[in-house]
Amino acid sequence: MHLSITHKVTPDEKEELLTGLRAFNSRFLDMATFSNDIGVYVRNDEGVMLGGLIGTRKGEWLNIDYLWVSDDVRGSGVGSQLIKAAEDDARRLGCRHSLVDTASFQARPFYEKQGYQLLMSIQDYPHQGMQRHYLTKPL
Repeated sequence: MHLSITHKVTPDEKEELLTGLRAFNSRFLDMATFSNDIGVYVRNDEGVMLGGLIGTRKGEWLNIDYLWVSDDVRGSGVGSQLIKAAEDDARRLGCRHSLVDTASFQARPFYEKQGYQLLMSIQDYPHQGMQRHYLTKPL
């Protein structure tokens, strides 16, 4: 047996590890309800992305992994439209809850306006003086 450490995980190494993890998890979970990507995007007439949301379905949960809105349209309701569309699609897929995490300098008040409630915060993450917030919402 050999132990190795790397700071450059290859796609093959990641897939090999995830294959083993999925095999273990499949003994307990319906893996067909996991890892279904949900992407919602807003583009201008020229096709330039002005905002988007990428999430993952994990069982009965929508995990919002990434949400970004361009400064050009921030405050115009685009973020709310992205969230609503993702939540509607997640409901259609059988999700009953949604989870998002955000840093203290990002969008906690925005998510709270969308009905998300703070579940927990981690102090000094990712750096001293910052926090990582985890918020959930029933769908």
